Order: sequence, then C-alpha cells, then structure tokens
Amino acid sequence: MNQTHIDFFTNLLGKDNAYFDKAHKIAYCYDATKKRYEPDGVLFPRDENDVSKILKYCNENGVIVIPRGAGSGFTGGALAANGGVVLAFEKHMNKILEIDLQNLVAVVQPGCINMDLQNAVEKLGLFYPPDPASQNYSTIGGNVSENAGGMRAAKYGITKDYVMALRAVLANGDIIKAGKRTIKDVAGYNIAGILIASEGTLGVITEITLKLIAKPKFKKTAMGVFKSVDDAMNAVYKTMSAGVTPVAMEFLDNLSIKAVEEKYHKGLPVDAGAILIADVDGNLELSLEQDLEIIQKVFKENGALDFVIAKDEEESANLWFARRNCSQAITCYGSLKLNEDITVPRSKLPKLLDKIKEISAKFGVTTPCFGHTGDGNVHTNVMVDKENEDEVKRGYEAIEEIFKATVELGGTLSGEHGIGLSKAPYMHLAFSDEEMALFANIKKAFDPNNILNPFKMGLK
Repeated sequence: MNQTHIDFFTNLLGKDNAYFDKAHKIAYCYDATKKRYEPDGVLFPRDENDVSKILKYCNENGVIVIPRGAGSGFTGGALAANGGVVLAFEKHMNKILEIDLQNLVAVVQPGCINMDLQNAVEKLGLFYPPDPASQNYSTIGGNVSENAGGMRAAKYGITKDYVMALRAVLANGDIIKAGKRTIKDVAGYNIAGILIASEGTLGVITEITLKLIAKPKFKKTAMGVFKSVDDAMNAVYKTMSAGVTPVAMEFLDNLSIKAVEEKYHKGLPVDAGAILIADVDGNLELSLEQDLEIIQKVFKENGALDFVIAKDEEESANLWFARRNCSQAITCYGSLKLNEDITVPRSKLPKLLDKIKEISAKFGVTTPCFGHTGDGNVHTNVMVDKENEDEVKRGYEAIEEIFKATVELGGTLSGEHGIGLSKAPYMHLAFSDEEMALFANIKKAFDPNNILNPFKMGLK
C-alpha cells in the first residue's frame, strides 16, 4: 500500500486505529477455513462517519475493503484474497445501543457479540433465538452478513427472520437505512433483505435492529437412538408432520458417534446407526410432555432402539455434549476437514444421506455427517490427509458430486456458512448463467468500482 493511502487512514483514525505492520496483517489474515491472505492494512473505525469517509476514499482510489466480524466464517468471506484493507469492528463498534421493551427490539452495532446480546436480553425475560455454534465469539454483523443459523433454527428460524432494519454505508460513502422497526413495512424494495447474506459485497453494515421475543419458561431435552441413518432421517420429517416443532432436532451418524466416544468417553451407543437429539420448549410443562410423547411415538415407529428424556439441566447438557463437540472429535478421521453445510427439504434427508454414503465409497473417503436435520441442514465433513495430494484431490471431487446431488434433490450449497471463496467454484451447479448475471448486476448497482469484498460468492 502506498504512503499516500497510509497517511490518509492514519490521519483520519489515528495511529491507534490504523495499522500497517506485519503483526496486524498476520492477525487478520485468516478465518476458520485456515487459509491465509494478508491484507495491506487493518482499520478500526470508531463510528459510522469513519466508515463513510473510509469507503468514499477507497472508492475514489481503487482500494479494496474487506468488512470483518470475528473471522469465524468457514468459507473465506472475510479474507483479503486480493489485498486491500480489513475493516474490523470489534474494537469500537461493538455495543448494544438499545433494548426496547415496548416494541421488543434490540439495536446493536456490527461488532456486538451474539452471546452478549443473548445474555443481555434474557436478563429482561426476552429471547434472541439465532444461536450459531460460534455464538460465544461471532458478531451480529458477521451473522447478518452470512445469514447465520444455529441449532434453534428448526423452530425459530435464522438471522434473516429477526432483522427488522439495517444502517449501512455504500461503496461511495453514502449512508442508508433499510427497513423499519415496525412489524409491517411494504414501502419500497426490501433492501435490508438484499444486504442480508451479501457477505460484505454490497455495503458495510453499521447498525442492526433486531426482533426479540418472550423467553419460553420451560425446556426439555430427549435423545433417540436408531439402528440406521435412514430410520433417523425418516423420523425427522415425520415428527414435524405429526404437529410437533422442536426447538432443535440434531443428528449424528455412526462415524460421528464413534469419534465423540473415542475422544470423550461419554458412554455413547457406538453400535447405533444414528442418534437424534431434540429440544422442546414452551410456557406450559404439560405441553412439553405432550410434545415429547408424540416425538417418542414417532421415533419408535421409525426404528428407534431407545428414547431417553433428560431429567434436569445437567442431564440435558450431557445429551447435548456429543453434538456440541462433534466437530472437534471427527478430526480423528483426517488432518484436513472439507466441511460443507448443505441443505435439502426435510423429506429428502434420507436420499441425501444415502447419496453421500455412495459418493464417499466411490472416492474412497471418510465422511462423517451431523447437523441441524430439523431444518434439513447437514454438515458433511469429507476427511482426508492433507499431506496426501491424491486423497485431497479425491476429497474435492467427492464434494463436487455431493453438491450436485444436493441441488438435484432441490437443495442448496449452503444453509448457513455462506459462499465466500471456498464455495464460489460451485455456484454454477446451483444457478443458471442468467441468475449469475443478475447477481453481478446487483453487485454493480451497489458497488460499481468493485471495491467491496470483490470476487466472493462466485462474482467476478
């Protein structure tokens, strides 16, 4: 980066908020993909006006800008793959600005940590449901930019279902507000909806207004043990059809069960084909008991070998331990994890898991699967030895076939991780040339000079 740019950013933000040293470049060069691309600098805007001035300057001088939350993404959305400056929000723009008890909304800055918001509203008897696995450190801005989901999505939906309004800065420095804190709003285009899941390619989000709900008074957890993956997958959508909407319906296949048991020794049924862990909640304990009776009935009708209901929070935490620690445990199968979060309609889950098994055998790879089957979202983990070039090649070939099978079943390439860099090569599998051209035209309308997180999401 030339000295003129460095001088501008330093004069605007001060030396404590504009860094161009090697240490900061390394600290902000990676995300959960473990790929590394050093930016040319790291900027910490203090407020929305700083963001506006930065973008105006960058737009006029052709400097790439990469908005970044906590860097917890799995697809490289926050990586400076083509240089430029990282715009980091955790230092200053990280506050909860308002919790409106009358209208049940919260207003936060993009660097606000998801769990900090959850804890703050729950003290007031309210509830913000989106709970990505990274909730303890991921930011709301990042959650919105990726449209993050979580385990509670089966009943409560994902981030987009709670975003009521956004403030954002466009590439030319213009500040806009999209949406309202009203329950109804059909005036104008849904610009907030376009910005959600745009991965920082259309604008830089500076403020988020979120819907809150009342916190349920009671919650119960149960686990079903199945002899086969097919039985478990059939039980998922048949449970929903039976009139029960669990808060979460999470799944582990046999490979995942064995990995967790090998690492943590929790007494899991290692001979089981699959397990399902479900949460139900509500304001009446009786209704929860009725829901669990229905779930147990459906599970048993679909081959469940056992059904366990947690007696208290400690037992509930023990049941959930396997699911929450599955991602770390499956590293026993390989040093490189090709982690994808494909999603299909719930009724297609049995076919999807069958196809993944066939594809894994074809390419000679191990693919433990787990995830949010209550909303059709499966985390597919092709495990390979990173030192074995042939095995890595076969792993990526398997991933491409898994994507093809997912799309053929009416599914999508990503349920919550986004596209970023890692899934960009596969966008043609899910979208026609005409649809990709439309995406490119939307990008050009928002960012004609292509300075905002360029070349992500399969866009050129």
